Amino acid sequence: MAATEGLTAGRLEAGQVRAMFDRISGVYDLMNTAMTAGLHHRWRERAVDLAAVGPGDRVLDVATGTGDLAIELARRVGSGGEVIGSDFSEGMLSRARAKAPQLRFEWGDAQALSYPDDSFAAATVGFGARNFDDLPRGLAELARVVVPGGKVVVLEITTPRRPPLSSFYRLWFDRLVPALGRLAGDPDAYNYLPNSVKRFPGPRELAALMADVGLGDIHYVLTAGGIIAIHAGTAPAGGGESTG
Repeated sequence: MAATEGLTAGRLEAGQVRAMFDRISGVYDLMNTAMTAGLHHRWRERAVDLAAVGPGDRVLDVATGTGDLAIELARRVGSGGEVIGSDFSEGMLSRARAKAPQLRFEWGDAQALSYPDDSFAAATVGFGARNFDDLPRGLAELARVVVPGGKVVVLEITTPRRPPLSSFYRLWFDRLVPALGRLAGDPDAYNYLPNSVKRFPGPRELAALMADVGLGDIHYVLTAGGIIAIHAGTAPAGGGESTG
C-alpha cells in the first residue's frame, strides 16, 4: 500500500506507523494538549480508575507514547509497585524516559509481548489500539499477560453518531486537526489520525472483540460527549485466548 493511500484510509504498515511516531515525538505532547484542550489527562485518570490498581501492583502500559498514562498508573501503585511502559517508537520512548526517568520504559511490539503469562495486575493502552496492525492479536496479548481477575483497559477516540456533536466532531477532526498538523510541520501524520479513528471499531464492536479474546465482565464508559470511549475487561484464568 502506498503511504499516501494508507494515510487516506487511516491504515499504514507497522514500519510506517513507527516512523510516523518517531517523527512527531517532539510535538506529540503539545499537539495532544492543543487538540483536547488539556482534557486528555483527565481521560487517562478515568482509564486508570477502571484499571483498578493499587499500591504494590505491577502494571503494563502498551503503546505508552510519551508516558502520560504510565505516569498516572505509577501514582496509583506507589513506590512499592512497578509500571512498565512499552512502545515500538524509540522517539516516543526517549521523550517518556526524559519525562519520567524513575519509570521503566522499554521497546516492545504490542502484538508479540515479551512478558510471560500472568505477569501484571493490569494492562492498559491509551490512544494506541487503533494503530495495531492486528487488533484481535493485540487484545489477546494484553489479556495473556494479565493475571486472572486483572483488568485490561482500552482508552480510545470514537466517533459520535448524533448531532450536534457529530457535526462538531467532523469539523474538529476533518478540518481543525489537519490544520494543526500543518502548523506543527507534519500534515501527513495528522491526516492519518482522523482516518485511523474512522476505521476503528465502535464501542459495541470493540467490546465484542474483547470478549472474543476471552475477556469477561466487559463494560465501557463514554465521555467528552461521546468522543472518548474507555473499555475495561477482566482477564480469565489461563491468560485469554490465542489468536494463532
